[in-house]
Amino acid sequence: MAEAILEVRDLVKHYPLTQGILFRKQIGAVKAVDGVSFDLTAGETLGIVGESGCGKSTVAKMLVNLERPTAGQIKYKGEDITRMSGRALKAVRRNIQMVFQDPYTSLNPRMTVGDIIGEPYEIHPEVAPKGSRRTKVQDLLDVVGLNPEYINRYPHQFSGGQRQRIGIARGLALRPEVIVADEPVSALDVSVQAQVVNLLDRLQSEFSLSYVFIAHDLSIVRHISDRVGVMYLGRIVEIGRDEEIYEHPTHPYTQALLSAVPVPDPSARERRERIILTGDVPSPANPPSGCRFRTRCWKARERCAQEVPLLAVPAEFRDVPGPAHHPSACHFAEEKRVVPPETRQAP
Repeated sequence: MAEAILEVRDLVKHYPLTQGILFRKQIGAVKAVDGVSFDLTAGETLGIVGESGCGKSTVAKMLVNLERPTAGQIKYKGEDITRMSGRALKAVRRNIQMVFQDPYTSLNPRMTVGDIIGEPYEIHPEVAPKGSRRTKVQDLLDVVGLNPEYINRYPHQFSGGQRQRIGIARGLALRPEVIVADEPVSALDVSVQAQVVNLLDRLQSEFSLSYVFIAHDLSIVRHISDRVGVMYLGRIVEIGRDEEIYEHPTHPYTQALLSAVPVPDPSARERRERIILTGDVPSPANPPSGCRFRTRCWKARERCAQEVPLLAVPAEFRDVPGPAHHPSACHFAEEKRVVPPETRQAP
């Protein structure tokens, strides 16, 4: 197995809840991320999916050190970047860059495209001396499919898809090894989404990149990812190769998400059983005891309320080769799916 370029262990991010005006008192915490672990190998794309509010973007911000974790480790090539500061952190940040979700607010409207893409060179002048920066920026524009002559234009002169290409070019400026893409296509039209995903796929081969690709659209994640991690309420509940997750999901939450993915084949769509989750998503400030998904799960039993399920390969599959041998945080993952009538929907 390839060596991990990025190792995340027991990552936690809690935001304090306070009350009072003059004398503020902490009364609790929003558990945005609560024990996330995964590895990313060189040249790999790890997709992270889940509902809005599950903690995906918070993980992304911690990976690039825009947010400091409450606890846990993020190791880049064996070094814990959560303990770094100053020059050491600056050097690592050059190798881990981010593409943001919103192409409209992530670009400074008062700066030209050339200044936006070339700004990283002001922080890391060793990458590009001043005399070569304009040429490098034009090369980057060409690489992402934009006219190099657009270098003096402003963001408002571009479409949403073009703006996201500018954001990608900015992320490539320092020649990073890891790019964290936080829902980079969610604000784009469907046809443009495909173009941007194909661009990211091409750039990965051309620049030997590793991606953490965050999205809520499972179809897009399947297209670009080698492995997929499914998040629910601050934790990863299932992780594995993309074909394992999509063809043999073992966690009830993953099964429900996949049942909602559009299917182009009418006959397959008619045969598929749609799972409708009951109840609301619990508050991350007061998550359920034990398994956090138990309040919406048709498999839930007394054990689920008392014991936190470990993210592990189901016991039934541990010693037998097969397609469903990937970690799942469910006490009853090995049981065949039996969906109660109240959660079913006719095709």
